[in-house]
Amino acid sequence: MTLLNPYLDSLVGLVVESTYNWYWLVDGLMEAGFKVHLANTAAIQQYSGLKHGDDDSDASWLAHMLRLSILPTGYIYPKAARMQRDLLRKRMQLVQQKTQNMLSIQGMYDRHLNRRLNSNKLKQLTLAQLENDFDDPNVRLAIGGNLIVQDCLTKQINVIEASLKRQLKLSPEFIQLTSIDGVGLILALTIMLETGDIKRFDRVGHYASYCRCVSGARYSNGKKKGSSNTKNGNKYLAWAFVEAANFAIRYNDTVKRYYQKKLAKTKVVIARKTVAHKLARACFYVLRDQVEFDVNKAFGYSK
Repeated sequence: MTLLNPYLDSLVGLVVESTYNWYWLVDGLMEAGFKVHLANTAAIQQYSGLKHGDDDSDASWLAHMLRLSILPTGYIYPKAARMQRDLLRKRMQLVQQKTQNMLSIQGMYDRHLNRRLNSNKLKQLTLAQLENDFDDPNVRLAIGGNLIVQDCLTKQINVIEASLKRQLKLSPEFIQLTSIDGVGLILALTIMLETGDIKRFDRVGHYASYCRCVSGARYSNGKKKGSSNTKNGNKYLAWAFVEAANFAIRYNDTVKRYYQKKLAKTKVVIARKTVAHKLARACFYVLRDQVEFDVNKAFGYSK
């Protein structure tokens, strides 16, 4: 800050690349009064005229794009809400680890006993039950380790959820999210914290793309010439809408019919992703227009 303070009034802006550790630098610069731009590194095309590139040439290129007003930037999420969002992301990570543990236990039972455990039986599994099911101590120890980790993950997930529910509530503009089939409180909070201000998305296609619900492709003269970066966007929103799609397919007959129609023509993963795409688009209109979810409009069926 000491080096930059003399230029505070003359600087148009500072560019910081959106790397994994940008929080402390961007927060510090903004608190010191600098205008900061968070460069979207995935969307920046390097200058191809350079034979050799280093940090100095990269900085010069970023400054050049900023001067021309063509710098691709990311959204600098407000600091206070960012911490809550990251805690919710940690919950998602633990849930995924819990799922991996469950699959590991199910795989061990299938491999050694040719027995399939459903999720309800798996939740009731105990170390004492392992003594009855398996003679080999090594197998018991392996599955027992999964059970202990599973119990720990469950407790931590519950602690995080309880903390988030005390801290957070859906803001008025996000209340209508729960009218979307498949979206409960946790998914609604995830969508709220990951989306931020819906007004930063000009069109529904931009929001769907940010949710990774749009496939990346390059076309020329009506022909596909290749794929673009499919990882652009928010992976947490992508997860949230796929989860919502799983629940909507299970509990909403209209969504289920739409899914089955797609499933007859394509793979399971693509059919589910199509439902997730529909829900993401519906979410955009629900948030922008402050209306309740209409499944018939979203999935193309008339009453």
